[in-house]
Amino acid sequence: MKNILVTGGAGFIGSNLVERLLSLENIPKVRVLDNFATGSRTNIEAFIGHPKFELIEGDIRDYATCLTACENIDIVSHQAALGSVPRSIADPLSTNAVNITGTLNIFTAAKETGIKRVIYAASSSTYGDSTELPKSEHRIGKPLSPYAVTKYVNELYAEVFANLYGMEMMGLRYFNVFGPRQSPNGAYAAVIPLFLKHLLVNESPVIHGDGSTSRDFTYIENVLQANCLALFTENKAALNQVYNVACGESTTLKELFDALKNILGSDVAPIYADNRIGNIAHSLADISKIQHLLGYQPTVKMEAGLRKTAAWFQRENGLINP
Repeated sequence: MKNILVTGGAGFIGSNLVERLLSLENIPKVRVLDNFATGSRTNIEAFIGHPKFELIEGDIRDYATCLTACENIDIVSHQAALGSVPRSIADPLSTNAVNITGTLNIFTAAKETGIKRVIYAASSSTYGDSTELPKSEHRIGKPLSPYAVTKYVNELYAEVFANLYGMEMMGLRYFNVFGPRQSPNGAYAAVIPLFLKHLLVNESPVIHGDGSTSRDFTYIENVLQANCLALFTENKAALNQVYNVACGESTTLKELFDALKNILGSDVAPIYADNRIGNIAHSLADISKIQHLLGYQPTVKMEAGLRKTAAWFQRENGLINP
């Protein structure tokens, strides 16, 4: 019976995780800490009034708030972050304050309130300029953006907290997660919701580069599985590790666009633009470590995930019946 704090629980990944945790019988309380800077109240409105759900509206940059949020909690799932490589290039100070200072606040508050286990959202951006494929956890390159720096620093702090304070820290390096509740709005929206937003109204989306950039796109269901395995594992060898969370499959942006066109029956053409600075050219995960130590097996592959996501976006836009 574990009470769990989910920071960033009103965000895309966080709200999906909260929904999953609320469905588990062995979880008496799921507390969310969110300041709604990038998360949405719409994402958690269905949980309001649930007997196991609790919301604290606050900022992880405020240490006192983090201490309050950690009271009477057994495990922390730290999903809160200021995402986006382009945003970090435009505003490195805010990215640093949220992702490094905020994360250090959560780690310290967990330690001070006696919480032993913290699962935190890491990032595939940590691989930086490494050209090795697939990406293995023990070999990284130099970071290409302030965002990548902050996520790597999170990993360094986690290792220090494990060594100094005997905590159980596990980082999940997410690879381009997509699925329901991912926002297509704003200057820093991810590529799949952006493509869907345009294709659903027969507009041409922008592809940065020549379309050959590749990613290991990972459907949200696989990410929820990885989080739950990390939260509740009893395998001592799995503790104090960093894991790739992905499908182990590579898809180019051109292939992604063509797949979505096919799913939606669209005939629009993309607009090609200059590549974004700070972006990794190719990203493909080696998932053997998380398979071996946590028993992870991605259950929803790319094509099926795209169909589920497209259907959700169509329902949200009133294009198909619920």
